[in-house]
Amino acid sequence: MTVLSPGARPALPPSPYRVVARHPETSDAATIVLEPVRRALPRFSPGQFAMVYGFGVGDIPLSVSHIEGDRLTHTVRSVGAISARLAGLGPGAVVGVRGPYGAGWDLAAAAGSDLLLIAGGLGLAPLRPLISVFLGAPETYGRVNVLIGSRSPGDLFYSRERAQWQAAGARVLATVDRPDDTWRGDVGVVTGLLNRAAFGPARTTAYVCGPEVMMRATARDLTHRGIAPDRIQLSLERTMHCGTGHCGHCQLGPLLLCRDGPVVRWDDAEPLLSVREL
Repeated sequence: MTVLSPGARPALPPSPYRVVARHPETSDAATIVLEPVRRALPRFSPGQFAMVYGFGVGDIPLSVSHIEGDRLTHTVRSVGAISARLAGLGPGAVVGVRGPYGAGWDLAAAAGSDLLLIAGGLGLAPLRPLISVFLGAPETYGRVNVLIGSRSPGDLFYSRERAQWQAAGARVLATVDRPDDTWRGDVGVVTGLLNRAAFGPARTTAYVCGPEVMMRATARDLTHRGIAPDRIQLSLERTMHCGTGHCGHCQLGPLLLCRDGPVVRWDDAEPLLSVREL
Protein backbone atom coordinates (compact mmCIF):
# COMPACT_ATOMS: atom_id res chain seq x y z
CA MET A 1 0.00 0.00 0.00
CA THR A 2 1.30 3.47 -0.89
CA VAL A 3 1.43 5.84 2.07
CA LEU A 4 0.82 9.44 1.06
CA SER A 5 2.15 12.50 2.84
CA PRO A 6 -0.50 14.54 4.68
CA GLY A 7 -2.51 16.55 2.19
CA ALA A 8 -1.16 14.65 -0.81
CA ARG A 9 -3.44 13.40 -3.54
CA PRO A 10 -3.02 10.04 -5.28
CA ALA A 11 -1.92 10.18 -8.91
CA LEU A 12 -4.84 9.93 -11.31
CA PRO A 13 -4.63 8.44 -14.80
CA PRO A 14 -3.55 11.11 -17.31
CA SER A 15 -6.23 12.71 -19.44
CA PRO A 16 -5.57 12.70 -23.20
CA TYR A 17 -4.85 16.10 -24.74
CA ARG A 18 -4.08 16.78 -28.39
CA VAL A 19 -1.44 19.20 -29.61
CA VAL A 20 -3.21 21.80 -31.76
CA ALA A 21 -0.31 24.21 -32.29
CA ARG A 22 3.45 24.40 -31.84
CA HIS A 23 5.53 27.59 -31.79
CA PRO A 24 9.34 27.48 -31.75
CA GLU A 25 10.72 29.87 -29.12
CA THR A 26 14.50 29.38 -29.14
CA SER A 27 16.93 26.89 -30.65
CA ASP A 28 16.08 24.36 -27.93
CA ALA A 29 12.57 25.30 -26.75
CA ALA A 30 9.03 25.39 -28.11
CA THR A 31 5.54 26.25 -26.91
CA ILE A 32 2.84 23.62 -27.42
CA VAL A 33 -0.89 24.31 -27.19
CA LEU A 34 -3.10 21.45 -25.98
CA GLU A 35 -6.84 20.78 -26.19
CA PRO A 36 -8.68 17.98 -24.35
CA VAL A 37 -9.57 14.97 -26.46
CA ARG A 38 -12.58 14.33 -24.24
CA ARG A 39 -13.30 16.00 -20.90
CA ALA A 40 -11.11 18.90 -19.80
CA LEU A 41 -9.24 18.89 -16.51
CA PRO A 42 -10.32 21.42 -13.85
CA ARG A 43 -9.23 24.97 -14.67
CA PHE A 44 -5.64 25.84 -13.82
CA SER A 45 -4.64 29.01 -11.98
CA PRO A 46 -1.54 31.06 -12.90
CA GLY A 47 1.48 29.49 -11.24
CA GLN A 48 0.13 25.95 -11.05
CA PHE A 49 1.64 23.11 -13.06
CA ALA A 50 0.66 19.93 -14.88
CA MET A 51 2.31 16.55 -15.16
CA VAL A 52 2.59 16.04 -18.91
CA TYR A 53 3.18 12.52 -20.21
CA GLY A 54 4.93 11.72 -23.48
CA PHE A 55 3.78 8.24 -24.35
CA GLY A 56 6.63 5.78 -24.26
CA VAL A 57 9.08 8.05 -22.41
CA GLY A 58 7.40 9.28 -19.21
CA ASP A 59 6.08 12.47 -17.65
CA ILE A 60 7.51 15.70 -16.29
CA PRO A 61 6.07 18.72 -14.45
CA LEU A 62 5.44 21.72 -16.70
CA SER A 63 4.25 25.16 -15.71
CA VAL A 64 1.22 26.49 -17.55
CA SER A 65 2.39 29.41 -19.69
CA HIS A 66 -1.05 30.47 -20.96
CA ILE A 67 -4.62 29.70 -19.92
CA GLU A 68 -7.48 30.10 -22.36
CA GLY A 69 -10.75 28.21 -21.91
CA ASP A 70 -10.07 24.46 -21.92
CA ARG A 71 -6.72 24.92 -23.66
CA LEU A 72 -3.41 24.46 -21.86
CA THR A 73 -0.18 25.97 -23.10
CA HIS A 74 3.28 24.82 -22.03
CA THR A 75 6.71 26.09 -22.99
CA VAL A 76 9.21 23.23 -23.00
CA ARG A 77 13.00 23.35 -23.20
CA SER A 78 14.67 20.22 -24.52
CA VAL A 79 17.01 19.11 -21.73
CA GLY A 80 16.29 15.36 -21.50
CA ALA A 81 14.48 12.49 -23.19
CA ILE A 82 10.99 13.45 -22.03
CA SER A 83 11.27 17.20 -22.58
CA ALA A 84 12.88 16.61 -26.00
CA ARG A 85 9.94 14.43 -27.01
CA LEU A 86 7.36 16.97 -25.82
CA ALA A 87 9.14 19.98 -27.31
CA GLY A 88 9.25 18.25 -30.69
CA LEU A 89 5.59 17.28 -30.90
CA GLY A 90 3.54 18.80 -33.69
CA PRO A 91 -0.21 19.28 -34.24
CA GLY A 92 -2.18 16.06 -33.99
CA ALA A 93 0.08 14.37 -31.44
CA VAL A 94 -1.55 13.20 -28.21
CA VAL A 95 -0.09 13.52 -24.72
CA GLY A 96 -1.36 12.66 -21.25
CA VAL A 97 -1.97 15.42 -18.72
CA ARG A 98 -2.61 15.33 -14.96
CA GLY A 99 -3.42 18.30 -12.78
CA PRO A 100 -3.82 21.02 -11.78
CA TYR A 101 -1.14 20.71 -9.12
CA GLY A 102 0.45 23.03 -6.61
CA ALA A 103 -0.18 26.43 -5.12
CA GLY A 104 -0.32 29.21 -7.70
CA TRP A 105 0.52 32.90 -7.53
CA ASP A 106 -1.37 34.92 -4.92
CA LEU A 107 -3.31 37.37 -7.08
CA ALA A 108 -5.20 38.95 -4.20
CA ALA A 109 -1.95 40.36 -2.84
CA ALA A 110 -1.48 42.36 -6.04
CA ALA A 111 -4.69 44.40 -5.89
CA GLY A 112 -3.95 48.12 -5.74
CA SER A 113 -0.17 47.68 -5.85
CA ASP A 114 2.62 48.27 -8.32
CA LEU A 115 3.87 45.01 -9.82
CA LEU A 116 7.30 43.57 -10.50
CA LEU A 117 7.44 40.37 -12.55
CA ILE A 118 11.07 39.28 -12.66
CA ALA A 119 12.13 36.32 -14.79
CA GLY A 120 15.33 34.46 -15.49
CA GLY A 121 15.29 32.46 -18.73
CA LEU A 122 12.41 30.00 -18.93
CA GLY A 123 11.15 31.43 -15.63
CA LEU A 124 9.13 33.81 -17.79
CA ALA A 125 6.77 30.93 -18.69
CA PRO A 126 4.87 30.66 -15.36
CA LEU A 127 4.80 34.48 -15.12
CA ARG A 128 3.21 34.87 -18.55
CA PRO A 129 -0.39 34.15 -17.42
CA LEU A 130 0.02 36.76 -14.67
CA ILE A 131 0.93 39.43 -17.20
CA SER A 132 -2.31 38.76 -19.09
CA VAL A 133 -4.32 39.07 -15.87
CA PHE A 134 -2.67 42.32 -14.79
CA LEU A 135 -2.80 44.04 -18.18
CA GLY A 136 -6.40 42.93 -18.63
CA ALA A 137 -7.54 44.81 -15.51
CA PRO A 138 -5.59 48.09 -15.31
CA GLU A 139 -8.16 49.56 -12.94
CA THR A 140 -7.31 46.90 -10.34
CA TYR A 141 -3.51 47.10 -10.42
CA GLY A 142 -0.80 49.73 -10.40
CA ARG A 143 2.21 49.98 -12.69
CA VAL A 144 3.28 46.71 -14.34
CA ASN A 145 7.01 46.03 -14.77
CA VAL A 146 8.30 42.93 -16.58
CA LEU A 147 12.04 42.44 -16.07
CA ILE A 148 13.70 39.62 -18.01
CA GLY A 149 17.18 38.16 -17.77
CA SER A 150 18.57 35.75 -20.36
CA ARG A 151 21.82 34.05 -21.30
CA SER A 152 21.84 35.57 -24.80
CA PRO A 153 19.48 37.42 -27.17
CA GLY A 154 18.66 34.12 -28.86
CA ASP A 155 17.45 32.68 -25.55
CA LEU A 156 14.80 35.35 -24.95
CA PHE A 157 11.24 34.01 -24.97
CA TYR A 158 7.96 35.40 -26.35
CA SER A 159 9.34 38.11 -28.64
CA ARG A 160 5.94 39.01 -30.11
CA GLU A 161 4.22 39.09 -26.74
CA ARG A 162 6.88 41.35 -25.25
CA ALA A 163 6.03 44.04 -27.79
CA GLN A 164 2.32 43.57 -27.08
CA TRP A 165 2.86 43.88 -23.31
CA GLN A 166 4.76 47.09 -23.88
CA ALA A 167 1.99 48.46 -26.11
CA ALA A 168 -0.59 47.55 -23.45
CA GLY A 169 1.16 49.70 -20.85
CA ALA A 170 3.75 47.44 -19.18
CA ARG A 171 7.33 48.53 -18.74
CA VAL A 172 9.24 45.64 -20.33
CA LEU A 173 13.02 45.53 -19.88
CA ALA A 174 15.45 42.79 -20.84
CA THR A 175 19.11 42.09 -20.17
CA VAL A 176 21.47 39.36 -21.37
CA ASP A 177 24.69 37.82 -20.09
CA ARG A 178 26.30 37.32 -23.51
CA PRO A 179 25.31 39.93 -26.11
CA ASP A 180 25.80 39.39 -29.83
CA ASP A 181 26.49 41.95 -32.55
CA THR A 182 22.77 42.71 -32.94
CA TRP A 183 22.00 43.36 -29.26
CA ARG A 184 21.46 47.01 -28.28
CA GLY A 185 19.95 46.42 -24.85
CA ASP A 186 21.25 45.95 -21.32
CA VAL A 187 24.00 43.51 -20.38
CA GLY A 188 24.27 42.00 -16.91
CA VAL A 189 22.15 40.50 -14.16
CA VAL A 190 18.41 41.08 -14.09
CA THR A 191 18.52 43.01 -10.81
CA GLY A 192 20.35 45.76 -12.67
CA LEU A 193 17.05 46.56 -14.38
CA LEU A 194 15.39 47.52 -11.09
CA ASN A 195 16.90 50.99 -11.27
CA ARG A 196 14.76 51.68 -14.35
CA ALA A 197 11.55 50.03 -13.14
CA ALA A 198 8.60 52.16 -12.00
CA PHE A 199 7.38 51.15 -8.55
CA GLY A 200 6.89 52.43 -5.03
CA PRO A 201 8.45 49.88 -2.65
CA ALA A 202 5.84 50.35 0.08
CA ARG A 203 3.04 49.42 -2.32
CA THR A 204 4.67 46.82 -4.55
CA THR A 205 4.10 43.09 -5.01
CA ALA A 206 6.87 41.09 -6.69
CA TYR A 207 6.66 37.76 -8.53
CA VAL A 208 9.97 36.03 -9.29
CA CYS A 209 10.85 32.88 -11.23
CA GLY A 210 14.14 31.62 -12.61
CA PRO A 211 17.26 29.78 -11.48
CA GLU A 212 17.39 29.48 -7.71
CA VAL A 213 20.56 31.57 -7.33
CA MET A 214 18.92 34.36 -9.35
CA MET A 215 15.76 34.25 -7.22
CA ARG A 216 17.71 34.46 -3.96
CA ALA A 217 19.72 37.42 -5.19
CA THR A 218 16.64 39.15 -6.56
CA ALA A 219 14.57 38.68 -3.39
CA ARG A 220 17.39 40.03 -1.23
CA ASP A 221 17.77 43.06 -3.49
CA LEU A 222 14.03 43.72 -3.36
CA THR A 223 13.97 43.65 0.45
CA HIS A 224 16.95 46.03 0.55
CA ARG A 225 14.90 48.38 -1.63
CA GLY A 226 12.06 48.34 0.89
CA ILE A 227 9.67 45.69 -0.40
CA ALA A 228 8.29 43.61 2.46
CA PRO A 229 9.35 39.93 2.36
CA ASP A 230 5.72 38.78 2.51
CA ARG A 231 5.06 40.77 -0.70
CA ILE A 232 7.69 38.81 -2.65
CA GLN A 233 6.63 35.50 -4.18
CA LEU A 234 8.97 32.92 -5.73
CA SER A 235 8.21 29.89 -7.87
CA LEU A 236 10.45 27.10 -6.53
CA GLU A 237 10.39 24.24 -9.01
CA ARG A 238 13.35 22.16 -7.86
CA THR A 239 13.46 18.39 -8.48
CA MET A 240 9.72 17.73 -8.78
CA HIS A 241 8.99 14.16 -9.74
CA CYS A 242 5.53 12.81 -8.89
CA GLY A 243 3.37 15.94 -8.55
CA THR A 244 1.35 14.43 -5.71
CA GLY A 245 3.53 14.98 -2.65
CA HIS A 246 4.49 11.41 -1.81
CA CYS A 247 7.89 10.73 -3.42
CA GLY A 248 9.73 13.41 -1.44
CA HIS A 249 12.04 14.47 -4.29
CA CYS A 250 10.95 18.12 -4.06
CA GLN A 251 11.23 18.46 -0.28
CA LEU A 252 12.57 21.78 0.96
CA GLY A 253 12.68 21.74 4.76
CA PRO A 254 9.09 21.14 5.89
CA LEU A 255 7.70 21.90 2.41
CA LEU A 256 6.89 19.52 -0.41
CA LEU A 257 7.06 21.96 -3.28
CA CYS A 258 4.71 20.10 -5.61
CA ARG A 259 2.04 20.35 -2.90
CA ASP A 260 2.96 23.38 -0.74
CA GLY A 261 4.47 25.30 -3.68
CA PRO A 262 5.75 25.88 -6.22
CA VAL A 263 4.82 29.44 -5.22
CA VAL A 264 6.28 30.33 -1.82
CA ARG A 265 6.59 33.74 -0.16
CA TRP A 266 10.11 34.98 0.49
CA ASP A 267 9.57 35.27 4.24
CA ASP A 268 8.88 31.52 4.27
CA ALA A 269 11.50 30.56 1.69
CA GLU A 270 14.49 32.62 2.87
CA PRO A 271 15.47 30.50 5.91
CA LEU A 272 15.02 27.31 3.90
CA LEU A 273 17.07 28.44 0.91
CA SER A 274 19.91 29.57 3.18
CA VAL A 275 20.60 25.91 4.06
CA ARG A 276 23.27 24.46 1.81
CA GLU A 277 22.16 21.42 -0.20
CA LEU A 278 24.13 18.22 0.44
